[in-house]
Amino acid sequence: MLREEVVLVDTEDNETGIAEKLDAHREGRLHRAFSVMVWDTRGRLLLQRRQIDKYHSGGLWTNTCCGHPRPGETSSEAASRRLNEEMQIICPLTAIGTFTYRAELDAGLIEHEFVHVFHGVYEGVVAPNPVECDGYSWSSPDVIRRQIAAVPQCFTAWFKKYVDAGWPIEPPR
Repeated sequence: MLREEVVLVDTEDNETGIAEKLDAHREGRLHRAFSVMVWDTRGRLLLQRRQIDKYHSGGLWTNTCCGHPRPGETSSEAASRRLNEEMQIICPLTAIGTFTYRAELDAGLIEHEFVHVFHGVYEGVVAPNPVECDGYSWSSPDVIRRQIAAVPQCFTAWFKKYVDAGWPIEPPR
């Protein structure tokens, strides 16, 4: 298996080093990440159900795509790359801000991420990579909020934090 590395950062997103991805998650070290929110023209957000065998949060519903830029890769480049790898979607992405969070996950792992958030609009075929994703759903913000209230254990820690903050699960204008 290929060694995956993440970019360690300070609270201002200045690079402080590189770490192996699993080590960074075991130790709860702050690192750079991205999240992508893809909308359709009817105002629905594309959610994915993480593949059940993922190293954490397997089987949980979350935003369209997320991940970590590789060393030397911009967050924008990484977001576009992973959106295509995970969901077979190519669309223009717009940076909409950053979000920092820390969450304890299953398997003794800790997410501590400085997240660059992107959104895009897409109308077309969605063909998730089965290694990454066990399913997908187009959902309105109201439905998402009701589902999280009813069954919060079915959603990833970071996505619940986005929704709790009231951002960024509204369609682009």
